[in-house]
Amino acid sequence: MQVAVDISTPCACQSFWISCQKRLQAVDMDLPRDDLLRMTQEQYMLAAQPNPLQRPPCAQAYPVGIYGWRKRCLYFFVLLLLVTMIVNLALTIWILKVMNFTVDGMGDLRITKQGVRLEGVSEFLLPLYVKEMQSRKDSPLVLQSDRNVTVNARNGLGHLTGQLTVGSEMVEAQCQRFEVRSSDGEKVLFSADEEEVSIGVEKLRVTGTEGVVFGHSVETPHIRAEPFQDLKLESPTRTLVMEAPKGVEISADVGDLKATCRKDLLMQSTEGEIFLNANTIRLGNIPHGTPASPLGPTYPKLTVFELCVCPSGKLYLSPAGTGSTCHTTSNVCLWS
Repeated sequence: MQVAVDISTPCACQSFWISCQKRLQAVDMDLPRDDLLRMTQEQYMLAAQPNPLQRPPCAQAYPVGIYGWRKRCLYFFVLLLLVTMIVNLALTIWILKVMNFTVDGMGDLRITKQGVRLEGVSEFLLPLYVKEMQSRKDSPLVLQSDRNVTVNARNGLGHLTGQLTVGSEMVEAQCQRFEVRSSDGEKVLFSADEEEVSIGVEKLRVTGTEGVVFGHSVETPHIRAEPFQDLKLESPTRTLVMEAPKGVEISADVGDLKATCRKDLLMQSTEGEIFLNANTIRLGNIPHGTPASPLGPTYPKLTVFELCVCPSGKLYLSPAGTGSTCHTTSNVCLWS
């Protein structure tokens, strides 16, 4: 079998060899190998001869790839991506350098086994939640704010249980109980709650010029002034009451004891007596008694008088005589 094939073009040659291979595969099982080689050589010789028949040329081959404006856009995007990566890397290195990032932390912030350590002045713009805050051993801990410093304590449910606010005008503490303890933490120096305020110091000293003003009652076992200073208890518009179940003792070891009132000074003992013990007992401004009748006896000017008592308890003086003259000068009792 002979076939005329035009192999003047690469397409024809390629088609010829493909057809030969297919035919060899088809008759490979029936013919010997020598016959197959001989047939193949004959077909090649015939195919090499010129063929007067004109065959249509092969289709034009188009190159495969990205060309033209697509190629330029691709290169532009690749270049833009490269520039962006370089700028991003430079900014990252600059931030690491400025913020002083190290293995131990960032800038003045150091991460240790005990927690986070800040060195220098730190500024917090949002709330800070910490379990414990302490300064270095050789420096104090300073909390500073332009408005106020507020420390809050909350329970497990998030409810506010304690608050300490340090402002420009006042220091406010809001809690169930406020305590001030000694340096060793054993003795309570000051405590306050809703029911009472307790002061546990041995001596409470008030150095103000106006003293201390109490709106309600005060309970204390001892009130004493400073040495060489006067002690003054005063109620300008109300009553001053001092009472005790076992007794009230008022003493002035080296000075005078003075009680002054505008109206009446009442000294009353319901079951006992009023005892005045002194070398000299002086009663000043006691009125003088006058005769009950204008025709009664007249007494010359004397310097010795008799102390008389009206039924109401009012004291008055009557001129001393050989006998008692209180009944003759008892006219003062009529206006008592």
